[in-house]
Amino acid sequence: MSTINDKNISDKLQAAVVGLSHKKSYTSLCHEHTVGEPMPSGEKLGLIVNKAREILFPGYFGNTKLDPISLNYYMGVYVDEIFELLSEQILAGMCFSCSEKNHHKHENNVQKHTQQSREKAAEFIAYLPEMRRILATDVEAAFTGDPAAQGRGEVIFCYPAIRAISSYRIAHKLLQLEVPLIPRIISEMAHSETGIDIHPKAQIGEHFTIDHGTGTVVGATCIIGNNVKLYQGVTLGAKSFPLDENGNPIKGIPRHPIIEDDVIIYAQATILGRITVGKGSVIGGNVWVTNDLPPFSKVVQMKARSTRFIDGAGI
Repeated sequence: MSTINDKNISDKLQAAVVGLSHKKSYTSLCHEHTVGEPMPSGEKLGLIVNKAREILFPGYFGNTKLDPISLNYYMGVYVDEIFELLSEQILAGMCFSCSEKNHHKHENNVQKHTQQSREKAAEFIAYLPEMRRILATDVEAAFTGDPAAQGRGEVIFCYPAIRAISSYRIAHKLLQLEVPLIPRIISEMAHSETGIDIHPKAQIGEHFTIDHGTGTVVGATCIIGNNVKLYQGVTLGAKSFPLDENGNPIKGIPRHPIIEDDVIIYAQATILGRITVGKGSVIGGNVWVTNDLPPFSKVVQMKARSTRFIDGAGI
């Protein structure tokens, strides 16, 4: 009896293998990979982000010793490690996005992309001192804007906003260097980790912070000025998607808000469309904004009406 059952199990497993191996079952899902090309790796990109964070915030995300002699050694080691890992992942992103199918051209492209990936990785690393300076302003904004924060170190260690914003600034720089795919993977890793969704294409100024953060969304074509503070659940999104003659959404057009300097947007506010929120404005919680706001606007819900309910009266 057990032999018959075992054969049935074996037949089912073999049938699954055959079905899963059939080209038609995965053609629409899988990248047509060329042998010899690296594929993007979430694990390696995670290592890159963590090592970059250790460079940007020495001593917080690794074993860095902060005396001047040792720090120079550690920075050198991290830079070498990131350069090799990042060069490989940039090459993987470029190869993944390459549409050339001709084998001869493919070989030329791999050689060209290999050199380009190393150049882009070097440019990224050269920008890290400036990225650290900008992130220091983000840390300062989070610390000064939150009475619960006991110190800047607590902000760096504990606040999801700093993890999400540091990943955003890493991904944004790679996108500026025209690295395909990799920036989006990094931003989505941060999204999964923190619940904060910042598209790497968004343009965000200095002294930026997100209090609590969970559920915050910043769309791809957002432009955010300096000294802007968002709270949890804020959406800076698109109001509508213009369609082409075939009924498909037109990609790449500006469709998200412009938030000028010194703006505060409170929890669960929804700001939609290519509108401008003027400098110094305050937007209260749970409001819906789809029109331009002049500088120093204040938008809040109507004041709640207090009513006494006795024996069901007033409902």
